[in-house]
Amino acid sequence: MTLKSKEVTGFVHSVESFGSVDGPGVRFIIFMQGCCMRCQFCHNPDTWKINDPIASKRSAESLLDEALKYKNYWGEKGGITVSGGEPLLQLDFLLMLFKKAKARGIHTVLDTCGQPFTFEEPFFSKFRILMGYTDLILLDIKHINDTKHRELTGHSNKNILQMAKYLSEIRKPVWIRHVLVPTLNDFDEYLLCLNRFIENLVNVERVEILPYHTMGKYKWKNLGLVYPLVGIEPPTQQRVDNAKHLLHVSSY
Repeated sequence: MTLKSKEVTGFVHSVESFGSVDGPGVRFIIFMQGCCMRCQFCHNPDTWKINDPIASKRSAESLLDEALKYKNYWGEKGGITVSGGEPLLQLDFLLMLFKKAKARGIHTVLDTCGQPFTFEEPFFSKFRILMGYTDLILLDIKHINDTKHRELTGHSNKNILQMAKYLSEIRKPVWIRHVLVPTLNDFDEYLLCLNRFIENLVNVERVEILPYHTMGKYKWKNLGLVYPLVGIEPPTQQRVDNAKHLLHVSSY
């Protein structure tokens, strides 16, 4: 008697049927549970714990079956986007999901902060395979300065920037995303440094400035957490425009 191999399941926080800002076209968004980063501006701290009881264990097939119910709304550019949390923490599941998605002709987008990235095995071999089934990556660079990145997120950005360079080497299409937070990363010197880094990449199709907001503040309170950015307001339109200018957003 032959035993069937058990399908890998993923811990999923939630899904969104009609996403319009996380990749091209209309997209089915899958928010994975679990993240090692502790970004001070995080608006989804409820996604941090990978085995949180709020998470649902889902199979790749069930998610794709649900996503395809909305395919008529996707148009030519739509598809699925896997976000988080941090999807790369569930690399085996992500690889299965994207492989099955491409078999069904679905456009795939990975929304990641890159924190789990490493050239060590077995992660890197699996990541290389994943790239073969990934059409586009939304890479969120929190801060270009490593010391400030540690203060802001609790982790270094060195491996994140290594990932960005690797994606450039293999010419994997990338959209760079940068959350603009007053008093933390919106200083011109940091923005100019980030721009120099981006200019050395050959695969960046777009740069997006995401203004910091406080809409997730209530989640910190509900979880019994102290919100670290009390008193910091969203950036003014002038500062957003300045960031777009320094990062040459219109040229991508």
